Amino acid sequence: MLDDFMTRAALAGVGVAFAAAPLGCFVVWRRMAYFGDATAHAAMLGVALSLAMQISIVAGTVMVVLVMAVAVNLLTWRGYAMDTVLGVLAHSALAFGLVAVSFLSGFRIDLMAYLFGDILAVSPGDLLVIWGGAALVVTLIASRWSALLTSTLNEELAYAGGLDPRREQMILTLCMAVTVAVAIKVVGVLLIAAMLIIPAAAARNLARTPEAMAMIAAAIGGVSAVAGLRAAYVLDAPAGPSIVCVAALLFAGLGIVGWRNHRGT
Repeated sequence: MLDDFMTRAALAGVGVAFAAAPLGCFVVWRRMAYFGDATAHAAMLGVALSLAMQISIVAGTVMVVLVMAVAVNLLTWRGYAMDTVLGVLAHSALAFGLVAVSFLSGFRIDLMAYLFGDILAVSPGDLLVIWGGAALVVTLIASRWSALLTSTLNEELAYAGGLDPRREQMILTLCMAVTVAVAIKVVGVLLIAAMLIIPAAAARNLARTPEAMAMIAAAIGGVSAVAGLRAAYVLDAPAGPSIVCVAALLFAGLGIVGWRNHRGT
């Protein structure tokens, strides 16, 4: 079955959707959309460093994203506005990454593949990494679900319950780093944030509980991946952006349905 490149691509897209869905819900709830975008941009620097040091791109990307998250926290505690810090670090990391890639010698680098994904070139080894990362993210979030939810809803309530919201924030940051690292092959650096935010935002129109929202977001992400690949094949369009376009159309359609249901009540 894995000999078919379209099958591998579909499995890769579904794997990323499963990792991004529950994490995307917390991104939406915490209004961390810009943080997700900044994290994805920083991944380009991780790619450049990984190639230069000849280490796994996943490992290099995770390290850079975690360093950026720590830098954001330190600068925020020193009085800088969060959106300012994210803007500076995100675009700086992307620019430095692109410049660093241009200086690498001995590599044939397809920048478009890193920026917008190359899901059709996914190998069985890539599938193992993607699904392994997805399993890690889902396991971490599931094991800390109550604590993460409490910290998201009310930090004071979390402290009263013996929880440390900063620790829960670091768990989300680790999950985001892993998700970004495994999603580069599927949708690329510039579109990773879309797979985090759009399915979760679309699921908000249907879900009654946080758990239902995460599951519906995973379903929307999976459908977007498969339908986007089909649309790319039929229309001869780029696969990664096609997946995001389908997710955006589902968001718009579900938004209209939710608006009509709200008016009807």
